[in-house]
Amino acid sequence: MSKSDGECPTAARKTSPAAAERDERELRGAWRRFQTHDFPQPSPDLAAYVDHYWVVSWSYAEPYRQKIVPYPRVNLTVADDGTAVVTGVASSYGIRVLEGDRKVLGVAFRPGGFRPFLKGSVATITDRVVPAADIFGADVFAPDVLSVDTVEDVLRRHLPAEPDPRAEEAADIVALIAAKPEITRVDELVTMRSTTIRQLQRLFAEYVGINPKWVIRRYRLHEVTERLAKGAVIDWAGLAAELGYADQAHFVRDFTKMFGESPTQYALRY
Repeated sequence: MSKSDGECPTAARKTSPAAAERDERELRGAWRRFQTHDFPQPSPDLAAYVDHYWVVSWSYAEPYRQKIVPYPRVNLTVADDGTAVVTGVASSYGIRVLEGDRKVLGVAFRPGGFRPFLKGSVATITDRVVPAADIFGADVFAPDVLSVDTVEDVLRRHLPAEPDPRAEEAADIVALIAAKPEITRVDELVTMRSTTIRQLQRLFAEYVGINPKWVIRRYRLHEVTERLAKGAVIDWAGLAAELGYADQAHFVRDFTKMFGESPTQYALRY
């Protein structure tokens, strides 16, 4: 989890961009003095379902407002206080207030990878946080043994009997969107995959939890944040057109909804 483009450690509370003043601890990499991050990879037998794990520790004497920017991934979060929750794909940014000395372990599932555990449409948990026990039953996660090994043991006990080819298809399509910046519209994706818009929408609702247009926008906007992080000088009108927006104002609205601030405000982080 990075300071601005991270996984969701627990339920994130959404807020208006104007509701919070800029915290100096989030600017120019200052957050690294207060947080540590690790991103272990899954064991081979779980790699079809899990994209990666994330382990975050923080120490804040004063509360810190962590901005959480969504990806098309479901997260299972196990905290050191015994809380274990599943967070569906969020349609926009959220805020998590961090304070004290804490540790959280998260499982970032591949797009489509949580469907076999949920045994139902992933869209049913979009923008929701549900107790892990609702999905994994009594097989919950011991807070005194907060480790990847113990989490993987639980996941293995709930693996489906057979792989779901539709889950792999969903993961492949999301990976295609991420890898090809030239994809800016759903109809382009439909042509590449020789499918229909309706079939694609049904697949994404069932396995990803959010529509393909949102996923395309998310990855194209991610490329904008990557450029900002590198200090690039950006022609905003030209970039909006490159990303498939009708005008710059539409681009700024989408960016602000996703990240909770305008592109120029976001650039102050770096």
